[in-house]
Amino acid sequence: MKAVAQRRDGATSDVLVGKVLCHDVRDAAGKVALAKGARLDAEAAHALLALPWDEVHLLALEPGDLHEEDAGRRLAAAVAGDGVEVKGYTGGQWTLTATRRGLVRVDTARLAGVNVHQGIAVFTLFDRQPVDRGESVAKAKVTPLAIGGDTVSGVEQAARGGAVSVAAFRPAALGTVARESLEPKQRARFEGALKTKIDWLGGRLLPVRFAGASPRAVADELSALRAEGADVLIVAGASALDPLDPVFGGLTLLGARMERHGAPAHPGSLLFLARWQDLPVLGMPTCGMFSQATTFDLVLPRLLAGEVIGNQEIAALGHGLPR
Repeated sequence: MKAVAQRRDGATSDVLVGKVLCHDVRDAAGKVALAKGARLDAEAAHALLALPWDEVHLLALEPGDLHEEDAGRRLAAAVAGDGVEVKGYTGGQWTLTATRRGLVRVDTARLAGVNVHQGIAVFTLFDRQPVDRGESVAKAKVTPLAIGGDTVSGVEQAARGGAVSVAAFRPAALGTVARESLEPKQRARFEGALKTKIDWLGGRLLPVRFAGASPRAVADELSALRAEGADVLIVAGASALDPLDPVFGGLTLLGARMERHGAPAHPGSLLFLARWQDLPVLGMPTCGMFSQATTFDLVLPRLLAGEVIGNQEIAALGHGLPR
């Protein structure tokens, strides 16, 4: 492409048609009549000639060059993965939205491989953020007014398979054991808060069981929930700093393996994750029992999106201190 400074003398429709306007052109009242980036067809060229100007700056596109809107459309389509669709174009940007409720997955290496190309800009939500259907998950734009087609082809190659996707939540059944000592009002409040979270994530909360203060009681209730078809087990209200808490004794009786006790995040640093055969057992910090958001709310969506979570994944939660 070539930049052209076009003086009014010598400007004709034939000279202007096919070029791209590099800046706004205003009418006699100072209002923008033609905006930068406008592709001059015969009608726009005629309108430009009727405006008061001495010189305009234009881009003359060469074979293979693409206008920012067309290039951006291809860019957006290239980075959109499973569960993501390209929506409207506004302000020079293409919006990518979730086609389903789920967990945003960003391939950061692939995203960097796209953005390393000059003139290309794709920006997304944080990886593993829960989103609803129709929610914006990324924006894609070409920063110059026009770009070479070879650059766009290179981006499409780098983005093959998509850079941002949305993993759907599985329709899992969740079984929960809490302390028997909770008063009726506390039980109702806890169950209501937990059900709201699980419903949003597409899961099904089995009737909550309340265990007595013995390892055997905890083990029996967890076993009963497994028999009812629980895919994920939740234990709430344990004294996480007490190694003799009945919850940990119950897990030992079942032969469960502790994956991680404590998370490098706050609130909810006392979260724990164990595995009983094929079932994850997630310990809910006491501060999260009555709707407060904790690390529990970071881990549970990932489990329900089908991820296998262990020590390494919880250790990675240390990146990103809340302000």
